[in-house]
Amino acid sequence: MINPPDHAALARERPSTRPSRTDGAHDARQARPHPDPSGARRSPPHPAPSWQRYGPGRPPGDCLPRAGCGSTVVLRDGSAVLIRQVQATDAPLLADIFARLSATSRWMRFLAAKNHLTEAELRYLTDLDHNNHEALAALDQGGRGVGVARYIRLAHDPQAAEIAIAVVDDWHRRGLGTQLLTQLSVRARRTGIHRLTALTATNNTAMTGLLHTLGASLLHVGPGTEEYQISLTLR
Repeated sequence: MINPPDHAALARERPSTRPSRTDGAHDARQARPHPDPSGARRSPPHPAPSWQRYGPGRPPGDCLPRAGCGSTVVLRDGSAVLIRQVQATDAPLLADIFARLSATSRWMRFLAAKNHLTEAELRYLTDLDHNNHEALAALDQGGRGVGVARYIRLAHDPQAAEIAIAVVDDWHRRGLGTQLLTQLSVRARRTGIHRLTALTATNNTAMTGLLHTLGASLLHVGPGTEEYQISLTLR
């Protein structure tokens, strides 16, 4: 379970790293159409929906391949979702996800009764360096958030990070949690993280089942909680 730490301490501990815009420019050059040698005129391609191209709140041309764009995945029931990095402007999106969680889901996520996210918490949850603190959001085809997963590197063990996940109740049992944590694991490996830990309620069978699917092992059992670890292998 991740609780927001002191913001001043966090600012001292983590470096500021921002995604590069050079990859986006290279992709744009590679995507330019070549002339048809036959001289025939072609109809312009049908544009993809905005949620697939750059996500809500991001104008065209301001989409970074490793930041705002993300990737589209199809879940077990055939639903398509966009999974992308959480951005600084995503406070309303995260607040909406939280508002649509049931009281039970909120308890499972925070291991405490929680009615709302404060402005300070929303700032913390969206103020990411995408290295020591990373988060991925899942958006439905209308651009509305349906889930979020994050890791935070441990200050005392830079090769380990704690993870947390929340999925809107209507989207449970579709495989969304697996997709979010799988992509989060890939990003964690790229930043030098070798182990992910998760603290979950003992009766959170959905989360423990998901962790076992990803190869997690039980580390510790506490009063009403269990701590798991996922070892990340280099690929």
